[in-house]
Amino acid sequence: MTGPVKIIIGILIAVTALRIFLLLFERANLYFPMGRIEATPGDIGLAYEDVTITTADGIALNGWFVPSPGSRRGILFFHGNAGNISHRLDTIRVFHELGLNTLIIDYRGYGRSKGRPSEKGLYLDAEAACDYLAGRTEIDPASMIAFGRSLGGAVAVELAGRRDLSAIIIDSAFTSTINMSRELLPFLPARLIVTQKYDTLAKVGSLSIPKLFIHSQDDEIVPFSHGERLFEAASEPKSMHAMRGRHNEAFLLPENNYRQTLEAFLN
Repeated sequence: MTGPVKIIIGILIAVTALRIFLLLFERANLYFPMGRIEATPGDIGLAYEDVTITTADGIALNGWFVPSPGSRRGILFFHGNAGNISHRLDTIRVFHELGLNTLIIDYRGYGRSKGRPSEKGLYLDAEAACDYLAGRTEIDPASMIAFGRSLGGAVAVELAGRRDLSAIIIDSAFTSTINMSRELLPFLPARLIVTQKYDTLAKVGSLSIPKLFIHSQDDEIVPFSHGERLFEAASEPKSMHAMRGRHNEAFLLPENNYRQTLEAFLN
C-alpha cells in the first residue's frame, strides 16, 4: 500500500468517525426520552384507556386515550422532546375540561414505546396516532385537532400536511432545528451537519386550516422570535397568543389565560 493511498484511507476513516460522532451528538442533544411512567390520568381523577398503536413500519407505541363523555371532538397531543406522556397531565386536564377526547402518545423510544426516535419515525408515529383516533367510534373524524408543544409543534405541522384535520394548535415551537443550532452553537456549520431538520417554517405556510400559535415572550429554550416567524409565515386563518413565563411553566400561570385562549379558538 503506497503512501498516498494510506493518506486517503486515513482521511476517509477520520471523516467517517467525525460523521458518526456528529450524528450521535445531534441525537443526544435533541431527544431526551424517559422510560419510567411516573403517573397516569387516573392519578388526577380522569378515566383513561391505555392503548397500543402500531406504526406503518411496525413500531409499537404506547399512549393514553382520555375520553370526554358526550363529546365527539378529538385532539391529538404531541409532546416535547423530553420525558414522556406521564409529564403532561396538566395539559391533559385542560383538554378534558374543554370537552375534548384526548389521545396522547409517546414517540418511539419514549416511555413504553418501542424503537428509537428520529424525524422520519416521529412523523410515522403521528400518522399512526391520527389514524387510530379517527377510527374510534367516539370520534367525529372531521372534528379532529392536532396540538403540538415544542418539538411536538413540528410533528403536528407535518401531520397537518399529510392528514385532514380541522385545526392545529402550535405551542412554543421552533422554526427548524437548523435555526436552533445556529443560535445555540453558532460555531458549527449547522446546515451541513444537522440531519433531523424539523423545518416547520417551510411547511406552515401551506396549511389552510385554522391555526393558533402560542408562545411565551420569556421562553428560555425556544426564543419567542421562532413563534413570531412561524405566525408570520402562516396563511390565514391564524391567531397568536403571547404569554409570559418559562418554556415549561408559562401555560400553568393563571395570568396567561391559557385555557380561555384555547376555549375561544375551539369555539
